[in-house]
Amino acid sequence: MRLVGILTRWAVVLPIVGLVVLGATWGRDLGVAALTLVALVLVGAVLAAVQHAEVIAHRVGEPFGSLVLAIAVTVIEAGLILTLMVSGGSGASTLARDTVFSAFMICLTGIVGISLLVGTWRTRFTHFNAEGTGSALATVATLATLCLVVPTYTTSVPGPEFTPGQLAFAASASFVLWASFVANQTVRHRDFFLPVSGQGEVIDDDAHATPPTIQTTWLSVGLLVGSLIGVVGLAKVTSPAIESGVSNAGLPHSFVGVVIALLVLLPESIAAVRASRRGRFQTSLNLAIGSSIATIGLTIPTIAIAKLWIDTPLHLGLSSLQVVLLTLTVLVSVLTVVPGRATRLEGVVHMALFAAFVFLATSP
Repeated sequence: MRLVGILTRWAVVLPIVGLVVLGATWGRDLGVAALTLVALVLVGAVLAAVQHAEVIAHRVGEPFGSLVLAIAVTVIEAGLILTLMVSGGSGASTLARDTVFSAFMICLTGIVGISLLVGTWRTRFTHFNAEGTGSALATVATLATLCLVVPTYTTSVPGPEFTPGQLAFAASASFVLWASFVANQTVRHRDFFLPVSGQGEVIDDDAHATPPTIQTTWLSVGLLVGSLIGVVGLAKVTSPAIESGVSNAGLPHSFVGVVIALLVLLPESIAAVRASRRGRFQTSLNLAIGSSIATIGLTIPTIAIAKLWIDTPLHLGLSSLQVVLLTLTVLVSVLTVVPGRATRLEGVVHMALFAAFVFLATSP
């Protein structure tokens, strides 16, 4: 039986192992060897999440598949932010800002950049739909500005912080923007987010490829949920080691947000590179920009609701250096998207921005 064969695969075993390890290590002080084992299982759970999200994506088709993975990654990120905020600490007030901004930069520079380099490795150009990608970029630029830049300049309360009313407005606007984008992507203008050929023709391989069976899909849904629970829980187990490691390395506490974002975006990165290697760069853009939209559009409302019970200041406003990086990233992304095709040079430019972001995060 096909289903029995699937049950022997690593992608089925690893989520179960992750949940077992989580139960065995939760609430305990771990040594170096145990933490290393937990970290390896954590990476395995992330890879399993990618596998099951791709199975579901194959069943529901593009761009629904990109949406599934984007929401899955957002669940991981929001869960990590909330668990670390509850635990408190000196950097709890800026953790959400640092993580969301890091996710924005990683998606629009790192994931887009490496996907461009992979997509143009054998060809002169990589093609995509400028209409759909442009609308996605406009959405994420609005979200980032409203939630991360505006708090720096509001004056109702001291510091880069929203008042309760301002936070409620930003959270509501973020969710509406995210929901509107999803409706545009999956219902009204689905063809804007499908891969295109060099002649501008839409490529809808999902209409011809044999999808997984319903049993296989539901199995992957369950295992994806198990993988996500394992990832969030194991990341919480290793978070003290991450924070102490950042501190011992002499890095700013804000770098914890970079580490968290790199971890939770690993599934997106792998899936985007795979898509680009298959000549489906539009799918890579759907994953990268869609994840950034979901990160802000869902994480900020979630944290705003949780703020009713968490007595921790929430500093969302970016520093002047971060505002410069965000502005430059949006400008470069617009110039990349407008022609509807890109070369290796654009990939190098995006990767240079990613390298600058990581370097300045370690040495602001």
